[in-house]
Amino acid sequence: MFSTAPRRSVRRVALATATTLTLGFALAACSSGSSGSSDSGSEADIEAALEAGGTLTYWSWTPSGEAQVAAFEEAYPNVDVELVNAGTNTEEYTKLQNAITAGSGAPDVAQVEYYAIPQFALSDSLVDLSSYGFGDLEDQYSAGPWSSVAFDGKIYGLPQDSGPMAMFYNKTVFDQYGIAVPTTYDEYVAAAEQLHAANPNAYITAENGDAGFTTSMIWQAGGQPFTTDGTNITIDLQDEGSKTWADSWNRLVEGDLLSSTPSWSDEWYRGLGDGSIATLLTGAWMPGVLESSVPDGSGDWRVAPMPTYDGTPVTAENGGGGQVVLKQSENQALAAGFVKWLNSDPASISVFLESGGFPATTADLESPDFLAQTPEYFGGQAINEVLVDASKNVPTGWHYLPYQVYANSIVPDTVGQSYESNSDLNAGLQDWQDQLVEYGNQQGFTVNK
Repeated sequence: MFSTAPRRSVRRVALATATTLTLGFALAACSSGSSGSSDSGSEADIEAALEAGGTLTYWSWTPSGEAQVAAFEEAYPNVDVELVNAGTNTEEYTKLQNAITAGSGAPDVAQVEYYAIPQFALSDSLVDLSSYGFGDLEDQYSAGPWSSVAFDGKIYGLPQDSGPMAMFYNKTVFDQYGIAVPTTYDEYVAAAEQLHAANPNAYITAENGDAGFTTSMIWQAGGQPFTTDGTNITIDLQDEGSKTWADSWNRLVEGDLLSSTPSWSDEWYRGLGDGSIATLLTGAWMPGVLESSVPDGSGDWRVAPMPTYDGTPVTAENGGGGQVVLKQSENQALAAGFVKWLNSDPASISVFLESGGFPATTADLESPDFLAQTPEYFGGQAINEVLVDASKNVPTGWHYLPYQVYANSIVPDTVGQSYESNSDLNAGLQDWQDQLVEYGNQQGFTVNK
């Protein structure tokens, strides 16, 4: 979701935090934290629960949360929703896992990013919403987000937003140096060389080892490095897609053609504003970030499809998440009704879009009004046409690890070291793999490589 941006900052996340989240979690007894009823219910149960009313606790950090809760309570005056900001992503997940382990204190509904859902699903902490008729909602969502909440024959939540990747580029800088908009990664590398040769203080982009970027780029390249079958896991960060990305991106890393400016830092925002960082390969939630945080770039930026390896229009998801119902909930039918309204009712989605979110719902992606938006910031370009096309070109089949929160936390100390030393990314990927295999086996998984 668009509010996940801080997770992508390149910083060394304290391993103690990640360890607190995952130790003893992945293979914990299925009964832990399951004080509510089991996965059973019906659409009729939702309607009855909404009419009867009650109280729900909802953990969320999304900026639209307060307005959405207010709109829900207006539609269902018998329901009282207590909105709690328990922290952003990992901070919330740590608190959530502590409550699950303790067997009490978890909310009825929680906002969870796609990459973290498998981790909570494996511990049997989430309600399977299939019996409530959620399977009938599949056609309402684009394929990538839906596959992130529905897997292993269960439905663990509903998508709220999506982050199909596109290339955001500074047209003013490109025009100044006569750089053509790249459509392939060969052209992207050539553009990086041309730009940096013309202005040694300018770089095609800034990157130094971000977890979300790494997995998304491997995804786009056709990689599927993580395979999970129950507690059996295979990790291959040297599969064809992983190597395709690493070998291509190595030309930028080893050629010292990337800015080392930390993402989401003040320096990074200045670089986006003054043209010293010329492109961003990122999710469709980025327009709101640029408009609110890089005012000096207004009128300069445009959006284009992601560069590709062979001309085939393919991209990946970067960011996004949805809402899940915790098994600790004492009123799972009411919680399911709230999640259904939150991510499928037009009134709720309208509020979300007004806050700058990029939808996962196909009706909104195909809305003429949405497609016709021409922000002044992007020179009047109909940017949503590009972003919606990207959402249709996300390959399915991608999977995260059931301990992806921990996996992400060690990317700066593995893959990130390749950026720091301008050396082979494949070595960084191998180091990441070795540590993930060791950690997974320590947690009770059977991890192969």
